Amino acid sequence: MTVPEPFVVVLSGGVGAARYLAGLRRVLSGDTVCAVVNTGDDLVLHGLSISPDLDTVTYTVGGAIDTERGWGLSSETWRVMESLGRFVAFRPAGSAAAATWFNLGDQDLATHCYRTARLAEGASLTEATDEIRRAFGVPFRLLPMSDDRCPTMVTVPVEGEISFQEYFVGRRHAVPVSAVRFGDGTARPTGAVLDALDQADVIVVAPSNPIVSIGPLVAFPEVRDRLVAKRAQVIAVSPIIGGAALKGPADRMLVELGHESSVVGVARLYAPFASTLVIDDVDAEAAAAVEDAGMRPVVTGTIMSDPERAAALARVTLEAVA
Repeated sequence: MTVPEPFVVVLSGGVGAARYLAGLRRVLSGDTVCAVVNTGDDLVLHGLSISPDLDTVTYTVGGAIDTERGWGLSSETWRVMESLGRFVAFRPAGSAAAATWFNLGDQDLATHCYRTARLAEGASLTEATDEIRRAFGVPFRLLPMSDDRCPTMVTVPVEGEISFQEYFVGRRHAVPVSAVRFGDGTARPTGAVLDALDQADVIVVAPSNPIVSIGPLVAFPEVRDRLVAKRAQVIAVSPIIGGAALKGPADRMLVELGHESSVVGVARLYAPFASTLVIDDVDAEAAAAVEDAGMRPVVTGTIMSDPERAAALARVTLEAVA
């Protein structure tokens, strides 16, 4: 007798989540996986609607990612960005034209052009995302967390509140953060997102930045309530290994915002809505402290240095919940 596969929903940010999902693709069939992806990083630039986390997941799972950078498309060229540079000396003061601080590859621009055109035609971000993921051969559903704009804003010295991308790319996440805000409270998760959470047998919190990748998702009361109700079925993978983030500013942001940059700090954040935390072998000695923080620890290798290791991590998470 064949045991049916569980329906797995993965709460996702960018690079770490994308690698986890690529591993999960090797473990489960496409119709039993759904990724709910952060859109707090989204921005409009050059008149184009850009969804960095959605695109990173799409490109990675679709096998088109630039593996060295971890974002953007392989064999990318940058002629458009280079050509914009000629206008910089001639634009009026205060103009945002010819912005080159956020690098967009020539192939990548095609994705943003398509998304922008579909949104202008009245399609929802959910509909446009589904068309894009199918064009890249992604076998499972990718759901933006909301069809509404819900920008993540961070407070930094001197300038005050700026968008996440201005902090992350424009300032190279090199300035301290004193506060984070998710939209203005009017955005709502889509019905598709809530339905997926209701139907999920397993919910995985991917190894993504707890503050600005997972934070925007659980900031929706409707999402958080469903996670709390299914807490026994929610398992998280720590993005902090040995006190540090493998990529990005998660470790610094945790400390700057009053949390501990450790698997214990992650456990304290996630314990209200997740029952189990997967931690790396290097943090095995912290397992008891994770349990004291309210989560059951599972110790394994969590560094997804190749697709096989990502698949192994996916298997461990599924087995831990089963």
